[in-house]
Amino acid sequence: MVKFTKLTTLLAGAAFALSGTVALAADYTLTISSWAPPTHGINAKMWPKFVEMVEEATDGQVTAELKLGIAPPPAQMDLIMDGAADASIIFHGYQPGRFVTTKLIELPGYDGSAEDASVAYWRAYDKYLRDADEHRGVKVIALHTHGPAQLHSNAAVTSLDDISGLKVRIPGGVGGDVGSALGATGIQVPAPKVYETLASKAADGVVMPFESRKGFKLTEVAQNVYEMPGGLYRGSFAFIMNEDSFADLPADLQKKLDDQVFGEPLSREIGKIWDEIDAEGRAATETADGNAINEASSDDQSKFATIAEEVREKVMAEISEAGVDAKAAYDQIKSDMSGS
Repeated sequence: MVKFTKLTTLLAGAAFALSGTVALAADYTLTISSWAPPTHGINAKMWPKFVEMVEEATDGQVTAELKLGIAPPPAQMDLIMDGAADASIIFHGYQPGRFVTTKLIELPGYDGSAEDASVAYWRAYDKYLRDADEHRGVKVIALHTHGPAQLHSNAAVTSLDDISGLKVRIPGGVGGDVGSALGATGIQVPAPKVYETLASKAADGVVMPFESRKGFKLTEVAQNVYEMPGGLYRGSFAFIMNEDSFADLPADLQKKLDDQVFGEPLSREIGKIWDEIDAEGRAATETADGNAINEASSDDQSKFATIAEEVREKVMAEISEAGVDAKAAYDQIKSDMSGS
């Protein structure tokens, strides 16, 4: 019961309710490692949804507790492989070279919500990307994206040309490809460090989704947003689990989790939450003093469409070289996101 009290306190304000009976009845408690700030949507909403779904599917026999600060974001994959925690969230762009096929969902030009993209991503992974075995050593339990990423900057950026020469925090993956194509000088900084990076003027801006306006307090240190409809890219994430931790669960509980939680169901719910927190970030920007959202002009949208096509061709070639039918996977994502 103490574990749940600590978790509820840590996630103050989160929509996360655990009954005493469920807590006492749990036979298996998973340890979650997370690297985002305590009040960020990942910890305030996504992990609580995960726990809710796990408890519901297993009739309270399996639950989880959240621990923060065990390791920095790029170390989470190895942390789970080593068994230092049972589950975590990873951002694929933090480990350049380790993940290639995951860049497929990050491409600019998709039309749809984070929920749509996350569901389409899981389906493409299940059919095409899984065979690349890039997550070997862990069990992938969900795949998801954030909403369209935009440029958040100290000074106002009102055109694509303004980006050239700026020092911009770019997370890697397709975000790095787009940043290079726009002439920005990329700075590699994990998301939890963006506030101090901007506050210290070590960067002129960052490229992140609207959620970060609230989740990482960008309204205070990057008062301007340059918004490209559809975004400059989307970020690729995975919820992962230690293989031995899963294998240690009884077979009937494994089946319940695989059938009712892991895969598309969890991917959908997490994507839905990304949409919610993106909306909260936009609302925070619209009500914050001195903040402005500058939408790209039609000319800049046309210019970016050309840049986006060049980036897509480059990334699709990389994915094909990894032994994946990149075009078939891309076409399926487009189809699933359009609802056809």
